[in-house]
Amino acid sequence: PSIFFFFFYRKKGGHFQIAPDLPDWIRKQIYFPNTNVLITRFSTDQGVAEIIDFMPVGEICNEHVLIRRVTCVKGEIELNMRCAPRFHYGLHKHEVKQEGERFFFVDEKGLTMRLMGTVAMRGEGQDVVSRFVLKPDEKADFIFEQMCGQRVSHSDSTDFIDRSLEGTIQYWKQWVARSQYRGRWQEVVNRSALVLKLMTSRKHGSMVAAPTFSFPELVGGDKNWDYRFNWVRDAAFSLYALIRLGYTEEAHSFMNWFQEECYDLSYPGFLRLMYRLDGSLEMTETTLDHFEGYRQSGPVRIGNAAFDQKQLDIYGELMDSIYLYDKYCQPISHDFWMKISQQIDWLADQWDQVDEGIWEVRGGQQHFLFSRLMCWVAFDRATRLARKRSFPMHQRWIEERDKIYHQIFTDFWDEKRQTFLQRKGGLEVDASTLLMPLVRFISPTDPKWLSTLQQIEKDLVCGPLVYRYRTDAPTGMNEDEGSFSLCSFWYIECLSRSGQLEKARVNFEKMLSYANHVGLYSEELGFHGEHLGNFPQAFTHLSLISAAFDLNRRLG
Repeated sequence: PSIFFFFFYRKKGGHFQIAPDLPDWIRKQIYFPNTNVLITRFSTDQGVAEIIDFMPVGEICNEHVLIRRVTCVKGEIELNMRCAPRFHYGLHKHEVKQEGERFFFVDEKGLTMRLMGTVAMRGEGQDVVSRFVLKPDEKADFIFEQMCGQRVSHSDSTDFIDRSLEGTIQYWKQWVARSQYRGRWQEVVNRSALVLKLMTSRKHGSMVAAPTFSFPELVGGDKNWDYRFNWVRDAAFSLYALIRLGYTEEAHSFMNWFQEECYDLSYPGFLRLMYRLDGSLEMTETTLDHFEGYRQSGPVRIGNAAFDQKQLDIYGELMDSIYLYDKYCQPISHDFWMKISQQIDWLADQWDQVDEGIWEVRGGQQHFLFSRLMCWVAFDRATRLARKRSFPMHQRWIEERDKIYHQIFTDFWDEKRQTFLQRKGGLEVDASTLLMPLVRFISPTDPKWLSTLQQIEKDLVCGPLVYRYRTDAPTGMNEDEGSFSLCSFWYIECLSRSGQLEKARVNFEKMLSYANHVGLYSEELGFHGEHLGNFPQAFTHLSLISAAFDLNRRLG
């Protein structure tokens, strides 16, 4: 549970703030190049200060530690610090205890956080505060960490912060250096890869869709979801992107998680679309009624009711990632193949069913084209892998694959408008259709695809921005929302693959201009370019990598 959530509860939300003690100041932020070390610069009339924020990684420290180093760059600057955690979303009480220069925040349920600083601090109710003045080159350090029953940690050593900062910078630089991408937009691609790495569990190998919850898809609306879980679809797509860049270790960690911690894999038909990072299933959706929500956008939800939805497409994304893993990383084992083949056998009896689809609609199940498409991918990749490795397989997989292929061209094709449709019996187009040439179901220059692309451009595209669907569609998806950045990068890659390179490049450059000040993207973009939905979003960054990779290769 979160302890800092000021955006959702501005009066009483937990926060850890360091800022100048002045009404007017200017703030700028950058990342230390090729790292996840954040630098924030405060400029005032009296002086300039920088804050370096980072969490130690690698072999430096195994605990949960946040380090904040404040340095005066020039002049003289007075700053205020307030550390105000609120445990379990503010539902638990805590007390502040002082032991010498150390302060402990003790939750009523036993969780303890420790704050240490190199400047004088004092308790103030449930918070710890400090007011301090720095002159040029003077520093103030703060260490905020979780205590696990001990009173001694790595951070007690005198040179811990210096070693941690140097080691963390080197860790990230060395990780980025492993990337095999050397093309255009390298800095942008590296930043997206760094974001995906941050969203990956070092302990388990699984990955969250986003590290935040309940940031609204529409300000003032109620589409506020918790994305702090491992979606099979999102993780599989992320695997594609990381494998392309040469990060096979992350792919191995995810596959290891999937084999060892995803127990549902042993039971055909029990595969869920999402899991907790440790592979467990406790994701009950509840609302935090004491939260006002980001910009008054309630309710604030934790957990996600979508975990119990049926989304047949996940078998396709998973099978595609397994196929790529076996091809580029490491051959899969016999036992793993037997578990996977059981899932494919089950899918052979189920692919023609209705489901909620990739957009997780809550307006009733439908026959969605995207789900059919990814079921085709599941059978196609399973067949390819079996042939490549001489694994046992059933002829039925090929038969079902071909049935889906023909069904898509009959039940989901609008002959009058010359376009593929979102769902069987519907009239709408859908941006998820953009994945059709990207998974090699159809040629990117096939006339049927090009006419579909034109219809998508007519109905869903505005410059580089792509909307998921028409908001007047009768599928429970009838609330206005922003453009979906994943779809924007899919669209750009479709343009690239169809040979429209100049158009693809211009739109790609335009999309880059929508990134925030440190190169990150949320799930959606609003009418004025504001970021909507949870942030940062794995979907957006993985599709950026894929689009950049393909476009750079075709530009030569």
